Amino acid sequence: MTRLTGRALRVTVLVGESDLWHHRPLYTEIVARARGAGLAGASVFRGIEGFGASSLIHTQRLLSLDEDLPVAVVIVDTEEKVRAFLPLLDELVEEGLVILDACEVVRHVGRRRAA
Repeated sequence: MTRLTGRALRVTVLVGESDLWHHRPLYTEIVARARGAGLAGASVFRGIEGFGASSLIHTQRLLSLDEDLPVAVVIVDTEEKVRAFLPLLDELVEEGLVILDACEVVRHVGRRRAA
């Protein structure tokens, strides 16, 4: 695995926690495809409250029965690799928001595997 440093592109995908892709959480499918595409890494973050294009507020408050909390999938790699991955996201994300940001990777180090 190559270490990523310097200029990079960050793609953030905002979807609902209950969004599915063939009976599987959409965020899980996005991470699996990012790994399959050889991207440097992907992380999923669960929001505690938010709203999107529908303006419907999703929250984790105790009195709310809504379990469709916002989820952010963040992927960082070179611009070339991220842009090549965008058509896959187009196929997967039917509702949600996809954002691109230029960023700079200062440190990218994985865990050492046990021998």
